[in-house]
Amino acid sequence: MRVRTALVGAIVAGAAVTQAGVAAAAPARDGHTATREAVRAAVHDGVPGVTATAVDRRGRWSATAGVGDLRTGTPRSSADRYRVGSITKTFVSTVLLQLEAEKRLSLDDSVETWLPGVVRGNGYDGSKITVRQLLNHTSGIFNYTADDDFVATHFARDGFLRHRYDTLTPGQLVAVALAHKPDFAPGTSWNYSNTNYVLAGMVIEKVTGRSYASEIRDRIIKPLNLQATSLPGTRSAVPGPHSRAYSKLAETTTGATYDVTALNPSMASSAGEVISDNADLDRFYGALLRGGLLPREQLKEMKSIVRIDGVPNGGYGLGLLEQTLSCGVRIWGHDGGIHGSSSVAVTTEDGRHSIAFNFNGDWTGNAEAVVEAEFCGTRPAAAPRSAAPAPAGLLADRRQSPNRL
Repeated sequence: MRVRTALVGAIVAGAAVTQAGVAAAAPARDGHTATREAVRAAVHDGVPGVTATAVDRRGRWSATAGVGDLRTGTPRSSADRYRVGSITKTFVSTVLLQLEAEKRLSLDDSVETWLPGVVRGNGYDGSKITVRQLLNHTSGIFNYTADDDFVATHFARDGFLRHRYDTLTPGQLVAVALAHKPDFAPGTSWNYSNTNYVLAGMVIEKVTGRSYASEIRDRIIKPLNLQATSLPGTRSAVPGPHSRAYSKLAETTTGATYDVTALNPSMASSAGEVISDNADLDRFYGALLRGGLLPREQLKEMKSIVRIDGVPNGGYGLGLLEQTLSCGVRIWGHDGGIHGSSSVAVTTEDGRHSIAFNFNGDWTGNAEAVVEAEFCGTRPAAAPRSAAPAPAGLLADRRQSPNRL
């Protein structure tokens, strides 16, 4: 989810972002010189701070730039935990594919089969929408974070500052979406919708009798020993160590900057509530693409992509983005945004070369440049300081506001 949130309190009006805390340059032979430059360029473009960690045949490499706290000037850390937003979707999809491998459900089951009466009325018929269509965003179900009232209440400045700690149930989020007509008939087109993954989380709970968070913990977090990864539920704090998260809380790249670190992530639910760090995300996506979490048949299903009009070099599978970079390298992963936090985690086809990184500001920064730098060695071109985020791959095609999940 590309979500953005604001923490009541510290308003840094017109705060000047500097390159304080830029990690010391490593020798060029480490193979990450272009990535280091792209990380620094993001700070130059206005991101408060960046943390990035890559894993390849040489081992693990990390870089940081900028600050984790605009008030104190504390630099960002490679150990920072942060809200990963829609990267959560890959975790949710992995659990559903594991359940399919266990013959506990079929991805071609209808939503009505597992959630009777939930998706019905106003043009919706859950018996004609499959679990697979939820996971690859071909269901046609409206995206609840595109609802104008929801945006005003949970993403715009005044609404967010009043409602940042509100608890929202999955049923409430789905109801927001179903108040709108479907975007299209199931299976006839593609549109990114966070509602799909709220429903996917509800399906997990119906199939297993346990929360989706419990299933993710037992099936992914514990087996992979992801010590920095958690699902906070309604808890507003980010466990340490972490930097602050910043937002403009507006459709703008200028104006006051708000500390939005604390918020109730139930507004994101199973579409975007996970907290993690770079090392855990590298480990997760590497293990996934190497076949460590899914049998071969299910991994093949996950990588069965839907091609998107206007995106010739990328597609969307089941909770997994695919993109072929300018140098021909094919990568898999996901991005995520939530108030004050923009993240990307991607890996190569064989799962042997990965990078995960986070911007602790949601209004600027070229994420795609970091990805291209890491896998292609491409040095970033100069960008205007007001440039809007350019997330890796398909994310750029979602055309979502910085203040969305």
